[in-house]
Amino acid sequence: MHIRGDHARLVVGGRLDVRSAADARTALHTAVDSGCGDLVLDLTELDSWDATGLGVIMGAHRRAGRANRRLVLCNVPPQMQRLLVATRLHRILAIEPEGAAAPGERF
Repeated sequence: MHIRGDHARLVVGGRLDVRSAADARTALHTAVDSGCGDLVLDLTELDSWDATGLGVIMGAHRRAGRANRRLVLCNVPPQMQRLLVATRLHRILAIEPEGAAAPGERF
C-alpha cells in the first residue's frame, strides 16, 4: 500500500487491508489534521480493500467531519463502488463521479 499527496489530495494505491491499516490510518489522520476544506482520496491506483481498509476510510470520514472537513472519494474502482453500494456506504461517503476534475483543475 502507498499513499502520496498532501493535506488536500491523496492518491491511495496497492492493497488497503489489515496489514496496511495502521500506516494508512496514520497518513489519513495526518492529512485531515493538517489541512482545511475537502480532503480528496483518489483511489485510481487502489487494487483492493478489505473490511479493515474500509474501516480506515470510515474512520477518516468521521475524523474529517469532526474537523469541519469533508472526505471525498474519487476514481473509485468498479468492484469497490459495488461494495459501497451493497453496504449502503455510498449514501454516507462523498463520492465524485469518475473523471471529475481535481480541486483547482476546473476551467
